[in-house]
Amino acid sequence: MKFRHSLAASCALLPVALLSSPAFAQSTGSQDFENEIVVTGSRANQGVAGVVAPDTTKAKAVLTQEFIAHQAPGQTVNDIINQLPGVSFQNNDPFGSAGGKMTIRGFDNTRINQTFDGIPLNDSGNYALYSNQQLDPELIEQVNVNLGSTDVDSPTAAASGSTVNYRTRNPGEEFGVKLVGSAGDFSFFRVFGMVDTGVFTPWGTRAFFSASSATNDTVFGNVDLPGVPSHKGQINKQQYNAKIYQPIGDNGDFVAISGHYNQNRNNFFGSVALRNDRDVPAGFPQTKDERDYGIARCQINTVATPGVRDTANSCGSTFDERFNPSNTGNIRINSRFTLSDGLVLTIDPSYQYVKANGGGTATGNEGFRDVDPGAGVSLQTGYMSGSPYYGRDLNGDGDILDTVRVLAPSQTQTDRIGVIAGLRYELDDSNTFRVFYSFDRASHRQTGQTGFLKLDGSPIDVFPVNDPLTDVDGHVLQKRDRKSIAMLNMFGGEYRGEFGALTIQVGGAYKMFKRDLTNYCATSSVTGFVECFGTNTDGLEAWLAANPTQTVAGVTFDTQGPQRRVRKYNKFTPNVGLTYDLTDAFSIFANYSKGVQVPGTDNLYNAFYFPANTPSANPAPETTDNFDAGVRYSSSQIQAQVGLWYTIFNDRLASSFDPETERNVYRNLGRVDKYGIDGSISYRPIPEFSIYAFGSYLKSKIKDDVLNGIDGNGDPIYAPTAGKRESGAPVYTFGGRVQGELGPIQLGAQVKRTGPRYVNDQNLPLTIGGVDVYGAKTPAYTLVDLDARLGLEWAGLGDKTYFQFNVSNLFDKLYVGGFDGQLATNSAPFVQIGAPRTFIGSIVVGF
Repeated sequence: MKFRHSLAASCALLPVALLSSPAFAQSTGSQDFENEIVVTGSRANQGVAGVVAPDTTKAKAVLTQEFIAHQAPGQTVNDIINQLPGVSFQNNDPFGSAGGKMTIRGFDNTRINQTFDGIPLNDSGNYALYSNQQLDPELIEQVNVNLGSTDVDSPTAAASGSTVNYRTRNPGEEFGVKLVGSAGDFSFFRVFGMVDTGVFTPWGTRAFFSASSATNDTVFGNVDLPGVPSHKGQINKQQYNAKIYQPIGDNGDFVAISGHYNQNRNNFFGSVALRNDRDVPAGFPQTKDERDYGIARCQINTVATPGVRDTANSCGSTFDERFNPSNTGNIRINSRFTLSDGLVLTIDPSYQYVKANGGGTATGNEGFRDVDPGAGVSLQTGYMSGSPYYGRDLNGDGDILDTVRVLAPSQTQTDRIGVIAGLRYELDDSNTFRVFYSFDRASHRQTGQTGFLKLDGSPIDVFPVNDPLTDVDGHVLQKRDRKSIAMLNMFGGEYRGEFGALTIQVGGAYKMFKRDLTNYCATSSVTGFVECFGTNTDGLEAWLAANPTQTVAGVTFDTQGPQRRVRKYNKFTPNVGLTYDLTDAFSIFANYSKGVQVPGTDNLYNAFYFPANTPSANPAPETTDNFDAGVRYSSSQIQAQVGLWYTIFNDRLASSFDPETERNVYRNLGRVDKYGIDGSISYRPIPEFSIYAFGSYLKSKIKDDVLNGIDGNGDPIYAPTAGKRESGAPVYTFGGRVQGELGPIQLGAQVKRTGPRYVNDQNLPLTIGGVDVYGAKTPAYTLVDLDARLGLEWAGLGDKTYFQFNVSNLFDKLYVGGFDGQLATNSAPFVQIGAPRTFIGSIVVGF
């Protein structure tokens, strides 16, 4: 093959860690396919200060552990890649434990396929990414980003655009220990420990085991109020990882078994309405003093009185009092087997588990609800019109007259199995083929059980699904009750041909998606509100009898009760690309790929409002055509890449999330075209100094006016969106990093400027009640981070022991953090307040 040659002498400056980790793809099969090019030392390996521009057919960027290690300990990988072109991430806190929002080239979280050693991490229901549940950064060998297209064998229903892949380090061949202790602002304290066993069998088996724990106060909502005790929000996170690696022979074959478990117990914080006409926490802060708000701790001790209609208090009802608990884990196997000369089999099976909810409370009713008012009396229990009716005494006063505040989160439990299998055949030095099969099956149980609260409003159990409240007859009451099976079968193949300076790569996959959905509740609104009765069939029948029909735009149809629907989506997604070497240093690349995102479960369950055989009950899948072209320059001192891109969306499905109602609102923008330019350059003139810069510009254009309701005559109302930019993504980003070394001291500084983001798809100011409350777009902002490291090798402690100091948002910039765009101009979206300046100090001990 054309890149199979020894490293040139000019590569002598490269770190050994870089040269030993050339894996740029997501699955073992994709990695093996690419490694045939890069493993023996092409320019694709040549990174500068931990930044790599691989010589592939796609616009791709890679960060290695060299770069990752200088970021704040425990930081989410999604914040770390914010230093790549095209990526925009707004972190909810400085520590990576509280979530955030990400876009890449305008693709939002739900369209970015994120993988962990090849397994997909997007939620199997709504495709969301949870940045606070990612792998400890000390264990990440590298993270690579396909800026505009997914890998051809990605087993996902969500990847209409970009891909984020990260891979776990392999255990070391020698015994070793790494300990990290960190402390910082907001009572941040984190410990991380890892042990490498070294080789411990005659067959070369080796393993590592690691654990971490991190705690901190929430960065907003903890300010003490005059004369009133303040609610103190906290974040607690713990994580455990292990990997056993068994090499087979000396040709790269292996079997690796890995395990991961992550547990978060978080309070929410910092989410406010984007409007300038109110004080915090109702609106966005106008000053740094307003940014630091407090939430009064609940002091109401309601005494239940027999025979009196007691009213539920508000304890636990504020957004900042809510918990966001999650237990997530996975088991992964990666393997490679050489069957014969040139024939390699790769198999990556996996299992994932999720248990999580988003907190929230409701006003529970001890009595019954009359579901047929006016026509008669039909007293029932159930979860109706957003409130549970139990028909029994909840507060122990002997009557059923009262309302009582209860915990009522949206609970999700997922069991997910998958496998990616591939067979590569190398016909000769110039022609390589592979075929692959991917399978993914997620059993997704979404419920809404209720639970008791303590007097101060905190949950007795953050997971009410463990011991849910029941009505007088023992029926479990819940605000939603549904089960879905999301299944993917995918077959595909890929060919790479190398003809002198030209390399072509042609592949494709046939994806067969199936959504098997069961809603155990009746659907009562087009936005998916439901009336739930659980096993109380008499209550359900009484409600349906009282509400037999629904009417939309003058059309009347039967009210849709509990039912099962199966939806199938089949699509072929080609992926074609080339690279051409103009010189030893310069190359050009081009790529075309097709992406598809099938409707998520929330969207499909909302569609249960309409009869199954109507167009409204069958939302169309979103498809993309992605085009990339660019030029690269690569040497031992310089890595540079500039690319132009163009993406065409069809049936562009956008959504916005309301954290108060915990509901997604969907809108179909029709065709949307996006295009732009990305570029980056890293330069290391001497081993002790490096500089890196990047930038992106994004333009999007909605082609048509979008349906925005129905008037009183049943005629459609359209929002003037034609020619406008899609909301939520920045117009431009640019930044860079400088890093230098002087003896035992290393200093680094990085900057990122994020351009304005339109708030709505009409690109108009927000106007509520005739008053302008916010402009058409959020202002641009600039964040500066610093890091410093003092090596302790001079003290006889080895080169793996050092002090590290990190400062994020050095100038304490007040800025609008993450938010979802929207169509409406008469309502304010919820946005996150950007994280303030934060100091973190760490000691790292390794031997």
